[in-house]
Amino acid sequence: MFIRRKRTTPLTATLTLVAGLIGLTAAVPAQAAPAPDILDQLRAVPGLTVVSEQPAPAGFRFFMLTFRQPADHLNPQAGTFEQRLQLLHRGTDRPMVLHTTGYNMPEFQFRSEPTRILDANQISTEQRFFLPSRPAPADWSKLTIWQAATDHHKIINALKGIYDGKWISTGASKGGMTSVYHRRFYPGDLAGVAAYVAPNDVVNRSDAAYDRFFQTVGTDSACRTALNEFQRAAFNHRTDLLNRYEAFATANGMTFNQVFGSADQALEIAVLDTRWAFWQFFLQSDCAAVPPATATSDQLYDFVDNVAGWASYTDQGILPFEPYFYQAATQLGWPELNLRYIRDLLRFPRSYNEANTSLPADLRSAHDAWPMIDIDHWVGKDSSQMLFVYGANDPWGSEPFHPSSHDSYSYTAPGFNHGANISRLNPADAAAATATLKRWAGVATAAAATTLSTAEATFIPELDSHNPDLDRRPALVG
Repeated sequence: MFIRRKRTTPLTATLTLVAGLIGLTAAVPAQAAPAPDILDQLRAVPGLTVVSEQPAPAGFRFFMLTFRQPADHLNPQAGTFEQRLQLLHRGTDRPMVLHTTGYNMPEFQFRSEPTRILDANQISTEQRFFLPSRPAPADWSKLTIWQAATDHHKIINALKGIYDGKWISTGASKGGMTSVYHRRFYPGDLAGVAAYVAPNDVVNRSDAAYDRFFQTVGTDSACRTALNEFQRAAFNHRTDLLNRYEAFATANGMTFNQVFGSADQALEIAVLDTRWAFWQFFLQSDCAAVPPATATSDQLYDFVDNVAGWASYTDQGILPFEPYFYQAATQLGWPELNLRYIRDLLRFPRSYNEANTSLPADLRSAHDAWPMIDIDHWVGKDSSQMLFVYGANDPWGSEPFHPSSHDSYSYTAPGFNHGANISRLNPADAAAATATLKRWAGVATAAAATTLSTAEATFIPELDSHNPDLDRRPALVG
């Protein structure tokens, strides 16, 4: 049989070839454009300056940054300042932990506990007015909890385009307080807050809780008695201690003329603070180190230096913390203790219980009670996704936050101090707190209920050996 074959013209052949090529091209998947480098992304953020990138452990990158902030968020035309930040970058697909000490920004790489638990990125901020993150000239009336919370809000808005996952805020002591205030004013910024050892001085003059603490702390009344007797012994050796203190200050170029006015007044506050500092930084197991009433002047002097630190009560020790004392005087409040047990030996009894005492005269200000009342009411009634950790033997926990029932929790580490964290909780509480953080951050897994020991298995010496939240500060600086 004769089969007629269709003749292919040159035009038909060309179209057939083109169609074949198109089909072949469609079958080859398009190559995805490479993800932009994090350094390039950071440099593109308005107001953000990459000061430097420093070597970091494998899997991380570390940047020192500044972010331009208005000196007054209600009046952006009133000047700006550069707020220091540091960024530990893990990956844009990971959660972000916004950390602050509440004071200066640490100048070394580290991971806070939530960052380690979540294997997250971390930004650590310096709080406004802590040098060098201070407007010039400085209008101290702009150092408020709302202004500082708005600093954090602007940082998040600036970086959400890069880190679009869940954000968790954290800090210890004043850093924990700062995280709470941020959540109060900008609850939509965060998936949750982990606040460690955060004081909550609701009514500034109502401080009986601190007196009850010092009457009941620990399980050994002998330790409490020994600390009271130590203070009496120190004041009975006042002349010897003062001579040594003044010689120490002179030898180290330290002065007393900007804040306390005399070495004698600084000495009195340091000795009174030592009882507080002992429980803040030490454990009941250290009670044997408290000098007996028969101790020598040298033994008493060395104990104060080891626990509270004589240098902390000089101008050079106090002035770096003047933004804290200003905020305590104006909004945060401060502890006021009953000193009847020692008042007969005091020369400056009124000065110990006043935050303004630790400020230069031109910064002393009146207290506004409303901000802390508002914060306390909001935390207790309306807040959500708040996690608090306290130490049972920490004086700063005498007046804690009491969170609402809206997916919020408070835990206490038995027998522990101002360094309490999730790892110090009993195993059941540690597991619950760890699981909560993972759930809020969107990284909950079948293993989320495990305790922190799982996270500790990933200990990275370069990042986890030094926690700035545990750095020593003057005792009545939270």
